[in-house]
Amino acid sequence: MEKNLTYRDYARFAGLSLEELARQCEAEAFRATGPGGQGVNTTDSAVRMRHVPTGIVVTSRESRSQFQNRQSCLSKIHERLCRLAAPPKTRRKTKPTRASVRRRLEGKRRRSEVKRSRRRPGLDD
Repeated sequence: MEKNLTYRDYARFAGLSLEELARQCEAEAFRATGPGGQGVNTTDSAVRMRHVPTGIVVTSRESRSQFQNRQSCLSKIHERLCRLAAPPKTRRKTKPTRASVRRRLEGKRRRSEVKRSRRRPGLDD
């Protein structure tokens, strides 16, 4: 659950070093599932990390080393913060050109004439 923060807030967090970012996170080790046999089934090497100020949660279970998975989680959090720190594109108001309005209305006029010609005679009363 990500909180309502602006891109400036995310940019502030993205500017922190990985050590400072790690201090703001809660890490939890758990046993990874899936292929890997004994190496996966016997060690709690998978890591779930939560960045407390923003609520971003990531998991890593790529490596059999818990330390490497922690580093991977930190880099994933940093990447997500950098993505969220990008300022939104400015919206520009646009309006159709006179020529495009004229072409659209001309097409509508032609279409209405075609439909009018399909009517049964004597219904214009």
